Amino acid sequence: MQRTSCRREGVVDEVSDVVDLPRIEAAVREILLAIGENPEREGLKQTPARVARAYAEAFKGLHEEPADLLGTTFDIGHQELVLVRDVAFYSMCEHHLVPFYGKAHVGYIPAEEGKVTGLSKLARLVDIFAKRPQVQEQLTTQIADALMEHLQPEGVIVVIESEHLCMSMRGVSKPGAKTVTSAVRGALRNAATRAEAMSLILRN
Repeated sequence: MQRTSCRREGVVDEVSDVVDLPRIEAAVREILLAIGENPEREGLKQTPARVARAYAEAFKGLHEEPADLLGTTFDIGHQELVLVRDVAFYSMCEHHLVPFYGKAHVGYIPAEEGKVTGLSKLARLVDIFAKRPQVQEQLTTQIADALMEHLQPEGVIVVIESEHLCMSMRGVSKPGAKTVTSAVRGALRNAATRAEAMSLILRN
């Protein structure tokens, strides 16, 4: 795949060529005009280009596939719960295009043959889906379903807790309010197994 480089604060970022940076810049300029701002004033001259680069990074998950990430597994005979807690993420609410952010807890019970993936892959899977226009409920479900599809484990649990700026800075204006969602699949639907997983997630 071809890449186009864009410079941000001296760092060259690689951005997929499917992202139309000039089109984003033009749209941001129009937004500035529409709200009554002057996109030519000193503080805003580079804003459209900065926003374009930021959006390319914020939404890069649209151009990444879970199958590519989870294609490599290891048969190590481990058949107990594997859990990665407190995976920090940032995403963009698809309703208002403002951020929501928080932590994801991702766990699974490997299938009988003990097929596992690298721990870092679980954190990267969260990012693949978080870096898209999202709602939290869908984000939670997508992570769980991707693990079920590509690892074929006995069970999966995903719990996400986050703060939504669309609730904090507009509308009801309730900063600090947390939203918690969960998705449970397979053997982790069993009450005792789910309780064990939740006790590990909630442990200080």
